[in-house]
Amino acid sequence: MLSDGFGRTVKYLRLSITGACNFSCAYCRTVAAVNGEEDACSSDELVRIVKLFNGLGVRGVRLTGGEPLLRTDVLEIIRRLRALDGSLDLSLTTNGFGLERMAAKLKAAGLDRVNVSMDSLDPSVFKRLAGVEGLARVRDGVMAALSAGLSPVKVNVVVVRGVNDMEVPRFAGLTENLPLQVRFIELMPIGEAASLWPQGHVPLDEMMRLAGPLDPIGFAEKPHGLGPAVVYKRPGAEGTLGFIAAVSGRFCETCNRARVTSRGVLLSCLGSDEGVDLLTLIRGGASDGAIADAIREAIAAKPSGHDFGGCGQARVGSQQRMCQIGG
Repeated sequence: MLSDGFGRTVKYLRLSITGACNFSCAYCRTVAAVNGEEDACSSDELVRIVKLFNGLGVRGVRLTGGEPLLRTDVLEIIRRLRALDGSLDLSLTTNGFGLERMAAKLKAAGLDRVNVSMDSLDPSVFKRLAGVEGLARVRDGVMAALSAGLSPVKVNVVVVRGVNDMEVPRFAGLTENLPLQVRFIELMPIGEAASLWPQGHVPLDEMMRLAGPLDPIGFAEKPHGLGPAVVYKRPGAEGTLGFIAAVSGRFCETCNRARVTSRGVLLSCLGSDEGVDLLTLIRGGASDGAIADAIREAIAAKPSGHDFGGCGQARVGSQQRMCQIGG
């Protein structure tokens, strides 16, 4: 079991399998960086990292990026992780651009569920935020994921004031007739998003007001997942609404996750720039025991919380782009 100095147990790993992306989202990276990343970890190295975390008690793994579907071996990685532990909660976050053709294959390979980033329902606003024209393909990908049984399908919406905040009611309306969880995510002052802060920040209470009316839901109704979303639903709706507020709804005291970047660096906190270079240890011939000890030490030193915002005093956190640290 992995525990930190504040009594929190880490059981959830976010693993970035590539820093490459075919989008250039305004809050994530610059256009110049889109094609500038190379995959650092081989499939063997990724599987070894997950095996070590799994042996230390981690039961949930989310594959992230960049855009994980750009990896030509993504299905192989999923199959190998599923073979590693049949009970592993295995999920993936994607921009959805290639999801329609991949959804059934991902399910067959052993993926449990998927999160799809879709920040606007308006084609022009979508292009402004994502840097590409792709809304129709992403929506088709969401429907394909539903058809494939990658359940629950979660739609991630980073809310930016003056850009897509007026679409919150429309997104909430998607849940009335579809079994989706639409999740509204606070903008965080990390990497490229620092340029949008604080003018673009929409706090938790405002997002909830825009998405209402909201009813609380029981534990049995909450969609499966290990993340920090606070979940509600509109009266009579088929789907649910999640809210992730790392700044105004700071949830550090219940944090249960660690991240491994696309360069193989373990970060115990989203707001950290420093971490443990697992890839160098692996390629240097370190034993499983030595690497496991390094993981334990990093988690034991996990900070009490991030320091990039809160109480109206936001400041920039990690200087790495979201695509590098896996969000």
